[in-house]
Amino acid sequence: MPEPLHIVAIAGPSCAGKGTLAAWLAERLPASILPVDAYYRPLDHLTVEERSHVNFDEPASIDHELLFEHLRYLLDGRPVDHPIYDFSRHTRKEESVRLEPHGFLIVEGLFSLFWAPIRSLLHGGIYIEAPNTICLDRRVYRDQRERGRTETSVRCQYEETVQPMRALFVEPTRDFAGLVLDGTRDIEWNGQRSLEYVRGEAEKIRISSEYLIAK
Repeated sequence: MPEPLHIVAIAGPSCAGKGTLAAWLAERLPASILPVDAYYRPLDHLTVEERSHVNFDEPASIDHELLFEHLRYLLDGRPVDHPIYDFSRHTRKEESVRLEPHGFLIVEGLFSLFWAPIRSLLHGGIYIEAPNTICLDRRVYRDQRERGRTETSVRCQYEETVQPMRALFVEPTRDFAGLVLDGTRDIEWNGQRSLEYVRGEAEKIRISSEYLIAK
């Protein structure tokens, strides 16, 4: 009988350390990673200039209906092909990534704890936070290096949408997390706390399942 899938979410502000933590956990559980960023809605109907003015820091920018559907498929034991988002063009690529359902799955992204239907499918939630000043410095470095952005454009976007949307939509999801971490701490410390939490939640589910079967 195949091992049941355990889904854990890692949420928090942009550049608080979600991706680093997800990669650390994925290597040690082991687990697959499903990035919420992959589900940004396609913007092919807009010009490249129009796409650059879209607010990517609000939940409406994410195709959460498709994300929910894919998580349901995975829990049912069916593989999915999740989209790939091209941040340089602000739309989806033609390719996709095949994801098989087994073991642990980490759903990582700003809004991974935002939608109630998606939270109902999770077996755990982690929220990692860091001060705005640190998140901004990290984002400038990342977006210049990985997404071809200028420092000025990154700072303007952070002030206009990232920071206000963080306060409005991201920070309230902290209340839905079973574990809250400080993103300025060492990855080994945060990683070990997360590993203990995720394995502990999986063990609770295993014991509960065995009890129900025994009844």
